[in-house]
Amino acid sequence: MELADFRRKIISELTPIAGSADEARAMERILLEEVLLMTPAQAFARPEFEVPDFIEARYAHILERLRGGEPLQYLLGHARFYGMTLRVTPAVLIPRPETEQLVDLIVDRFGSRADLRVLDLGTGSGCIALALARSLKFARVTGVDVSEAALEVARANAAEQGLDVRFIQGDILDLQAIPGEWDVIVSNPPYVLRSEAAGMERHVLDHEPEGALFVPDDDPMRFYQPAIDYWQSHHSAGGMLFFEINPLCARLFTGADIERDFYGKERFAIYG
Repeated sequence: MELADFRRKIISELTPIAGSADEARAMERILLEEVLLMTPAQAFARPEFEVPDFIEARYAHILERLRGGEPLQYLLGHARFYGMTLRVTPAVLIPRPETEQLVDLIVDRFGSRADLRVLDLGTGSGCIALALARSLKFARVTGVDVSEAALEVARANAAEQGLDVRFIQGDILDLQAIPGEWDVIVSNPPYVLRSEAAGMERHVLDHEPEGALFVPDDDPMRFYQPAIDYWQSHHSAGGMLFFEINPLCARLFTGADIERDFYGKERFAIYG
């Protein structure tokens, strides 16, 4: 099969799984790099390339698992985030593009500062902490998570990226045990309301860690308020607090500047 036909076949078969043609195209680009070892530009330049049978067979195996609901990033064992390829397992949430915008908000404000002290609460795979360590030169970055399994993934990612980030076990509901004064505190905690689960994709509900996704409908600030309280007593002069938030709950972040994501949704809250 020629590559142009193979790409059309992939998008056609992935669209029902992904839920949209745009998401299917994003998955197709990942598969091109993983299965064919081609960038989208290289694939575009070689539409008549004859795809080997073993490549088609590998794709068919991946497709079968995707149809079973397994997220592509878990299937491959890694995800792209902020120019890095990071290890992901079912112990951690798959990094989202919106979270790259959260990193941008911090880098835009602190990119020229040296010797920053940065705390990432609920670090998961370490994606935010590692992106900040990579972008903010000489920053001292600490990532905190309650899950030791998540911390193992984060530490492995730091080692693979050659980045010096300290990862420690701690509970966002009990932060007073973490000493220090911080220039930047950032968190992307669980914020999906339980009532939203009915409208979510199966591959998210069945495979991503429930504890990293959901909060009770009657307590949407469960993980935010302890972080706000901690920040108020542990920030440096000029220190700031950055959150990724549920757009449905943006009104609850009184006193914060609210920023929209690239979909126009109120996605980020900034204090300081």
